[in-house]
Amino acid sequence: MVARKVAVIGLCATIILAAATLAAVILLHNKKNSDHNQNIVQNQSQKVIKDLCQNTYYQQTCIDTLSKATNSSDPKTLIALGFQTAILELGHVINQTQPLQEAANNPKTAGAYKTCQKLLDDSIYDLDKTIGKINSFDITDFRAFIDDIKTWLTGALTYQETCLDCFEEANDKNAGDKMEKLLKLSREITINGLALVNEFSNEKSTNDTQRTPRSLLQAGLTSISPNVIVAQDGSGKYKTINEALLEAPQKCNETFVIYIKEGVYHEYVTVNMTTWSVMFIGDGPTKTKVIGNRSKIGTGHDTFWSSTVAIEGDNFIARDMGFENSAGPDMHQAVAVRVSADKTIFHNCQIDGFQDTLYAHNHRQYYRDCTISGTIDFIFGNARTVLQNCTLVVRKPLATQRLCMVTAQGRTLVNETSAVVLQNCRVVAGLDYPVEDKSYLAFLGRPWKEFSTVIVMDSEIGGFISPSGWSAWNETSAHLDTCWYAEVDNKGPGADLTRRVKWPGFKRVSIEEAEMFTPGRYMMGNEWIAGKGVPYDSGRRREK
Repeated sequence: MVARKVAVIGLCATIILAAATLAAVILLHNKKNSDHNQNIVQNQSQKVIKDLCQNTYYQQTCIDTLSKATNSSDPKTLIALGFQTAILELGHVINQTQPLQEAANNPKTAGAYKTCQKLLDDSIYDLDKTIGKINSFDITDFRAFIDDIKTWLTGALTYQETCLDCFEEANDKNAGDKMEKLLKLSREITINGLALVNEFSNEKSTNDTQRTPRSLLQAGLTSISPNVIVAQDGSGKYKTINEALLEAPQKCNETFVIYIKEGVYHEYVTVNMTTWSVMFIGDGPTKTKVIGNRSKIGTGHDTFWSSTVAIEGDNFIARDMGFENSAGPDMHQAVAVRVSADKTIFHNCQIDGFQDTLYAHNHRQYYRDCTISGTIDFIFGNARTVLQNCTLVVRKPLATQRLCMVTAQGRTLVNETSAVVLQNCRVVAGLDYPVEDKSYLAFLGRPWKEFSTVIVMDSEIGGFISPSGWSAWNETSAHLDTCWYAEVDNKGPGADLTRRVKWPGFKRVSIEEAEMFTPGRYMMGNEWIAGKGVPYDSGRRREK
């Protein structure tokens, strides 16, 4: 099953590359005389392929793949040949099912194998969305088109990377190496596709993002009537959130509002990938709470499955809600909220945990006026994440740990779109954090993956944060040259930059560079956050 999914990923990625090349060939061909013969078109195709592949990571894979998919100028034939190329890879991968069966039958890696099955499905879903977007391309909305394509290709790669992370978490290098080998071609093709999109968008991009007035951005959804009410006392239609979710329509773009009355809900909630546009509204972040206690140590759940609440359906909104993983700091990885969905909004929410509290896993995510607490890597993942006007509370870790990390961002490629952006936030010590005990150290983050990207701007940083600001991942000091960390116009006793790390990856950035990470420009927030009834600053808001 996994082998077939790997092959389908390769197939989808091949079609995307074929479509990209097809567009270039057609553009070139249309500039020439329409009577040129087939040989000339083929020669033009080969020239376009070489030019395109110069900007990719895996040039030979790019040339080999596109050469098989561009022997004709007929669009239907091109797409068909793209399928045939991937089908050949399908047969190749299916013949390698033995290592996958070994992983499935080994208790140590069975969980990783099961998770990979889902993650490869999710990767295919993102590639399918990409193909659909290409097929419906509208030149009048070019910037949104490119932003979607970049997001979903990064998403497809993130799901594949998470699959490999599962085997690393299972501590089975042999099985992980086998899975990485099986994913090699599909990842190379997807990575090449992202590189081509980036190259094309760099040539066409502009900095014409409009500054929408803040008052306008707060408009919309001001008067909300719930579709369903959940109440533990029986005053609503349902007593549990999961029951209410069963009533939500599938693949619907109209907002389905679930009002969850005050109470503590001990349940594990998943808004699945086909349940779109769901909105949770509570009575307040300390009044309506969803609590679970899954963890790696305590209940044997891998990080991906440990979340109390998992959001996978696009266009999700949560407002006035609390989410918690109550597993203690000794339970290690224990996620309160995992968000894998695209275009999600959390407003006035409280997310509490210890290690790995908020798994900002994938796609575009916006958090406003939220409180997030934890100890180690408590905001992590590979999403395009903006936290605006949020409070980040560092809690006391185990005495054997004594190290706290606010962020652990997971960008694996320089061309990916992901980052953690802290804008107008407060980084504070929790009531239990031993501020006076200097044997405890707290940092703004550490580089989880090679191109880990975090920017902190216009924020208040407490004095308990280590003067160095940032920590290496471990004793190997990996990714210090390739990460991208920046701090801009922050205040507070912990904001002094004079003793910050001297890594090549710690950057001094301009005001213009910082502006590129504001939600209006970084994730085109004016297009999907505006009008959702939440406060929103498109750019930077400077104090007078």
